[in-house]
Amino acid sequence: MAAPGAQPEGTGDEEGASAAVRSMFDQIAPRYDLLNHVLSCNIDRLWWRRAARSFRQVLARPDAQILDLCCGTGDMTLALLRRRPKNGRPVLAADFAHQMLLRGAAKFVPRGAIPLEADALHLPLPAASVDLLTTAFGFRNLANYRAGLEEFYRVLKPGGELGILDFSEPGGPMGRLYAFYFRRVLPAVGSLVSGVSGAYRYLPSSVHRFPAPPQMLQTMRSVGFEPVSWTPYNFGIAGLYRGQKPS
Repeated sequence: MAAPGAQPEGTGDEEGASAAVRSMFDQIAPRYDLLNHVLSCNIDRLWWRRAARSFRQVLARPDAQILDLCCGTGDMTLALLRRRPKNGRPVLAADFAHQMLLRGAAKFVPRGAIPLEADALHLPLPAASVDLLTTAFGFRNLANYRAGLEEFYRVLKPGGELGILDFSEPGGPMGRLYAFYFRRVLPAVGSLVSGVSGAYRYLPSSVHRFPAPPQMLQTMRSVGFEPVSWTPYNFGIAGLYRGQKPS
């Protein structure tokens, strides 16, 4: 039976997978921003901004409660804050990797966000309390994808929106070229610069085991999100999943 979520090498259950992911990101936190921008040729900045722009209507509402989950070092949080009014409620920026959150907080707290150290599968938030929940390149690392979607559904208000920005595996010639870079070049460079080999071997394997868009959309529907959609970015290297909790 397939594992329900991420499964780093050497782990056999959800608890072990979760602990391994947390440890991995704490280790690479000091070089995370540098490697993200170098390895993506700065395209990642465009992805965050484009995803935030997709939710400009809810972001423009001063009273909207925004949660950026698996916020890491805060780049998606900053993209959301750029579209918040000056009198808007603070954005909640949550992550369970302490070292990542520390680095993110240094960037986004002065801009009006509140850091929250929390597990995406067990959020310390009331039901129906969030208007928009986003997560950028973090959902793929959850130990149980369906449980994550169910928790997102729980905390969203009726009519609330969900945005999941994450990698995928494109097909065709571009897909073959990308696969070579992603599985051979990226792990070597990432390991060399960060000094941590496991994390950058894990990255391509985590993308490979992540559900393809049709399966991901079906799981979102089965949890209760409707409508749902997927918008590919840059030939499908990444893409934005959107869903709404029916009102």
